[in-house]
Amino acid sequence: MLPLERQNRIKELIIERHSLKISELSRELGVSEMTIYRDLKPLIDEGFVLKTFGGVTIANKKISKNSTLDACVFCNREVNDRLAYRLFLANNEIEVACCGHCGLLRTRQLGDQVIQAICPDFLRQTTLSASLAWYVMDTSVHMGCCHPQVLAFEWKEHADKFVKGFGGSVYSFSEAMETIFQKMNEHNQCCKNH
Repeated sequence: MLPLERQNRIKELIIERHSLKISELSRELGVSEMTIYRDLKPLIDEGFVLKTFGGVTIANKKISKNSTLDACVFCNREVNDRLAYRLFLANNEIEVACCGHCGLLRTRQLGDQVIQAICPDFLRQTTLSASLAWYVMDTSVHMGCCHPQVLAFEWKEHADKFVKGFGGSVYSFSEAMETIFQKMNEHNQCCKNH
């Protein structure tokens, strides 16, 4: 099978299944994982698929019947890919949140329905598994999205250095999810009392 034929078959499989592991594609197409990575590069470059932890997912799939990838599933803001947080659900749907703030709140809200979540590393702009990321809150850098702002980092060392320069606190995934939830509850209580 020629590279173009494999790319077309990969597109068909992605449209059908929405996300696939590199190992699955390798087995299904009978080629090495390195060949799959080479075949995926043009599809990633054209924005058809997004690279995920160990695989790829469709980039332009509708979230639900009433919304598309350009609106946050949690707050309905416009989604900027630089901050976008994607949730892959058990029912094969993908939800997109505008930022880590909304992504963590939505992940907490959905619980076990979320199979995987991905977000961009703030410094490197690579995609990483949200559950393995380190999150910075209460920093002086403002990205123009939801507050309290949440920035994701692949390495704790990078998050710690960022905090040294711009302030804030570093949290693991579970700590960040609970902290943002508590901060929003405190904010909502404060607003009710005024």
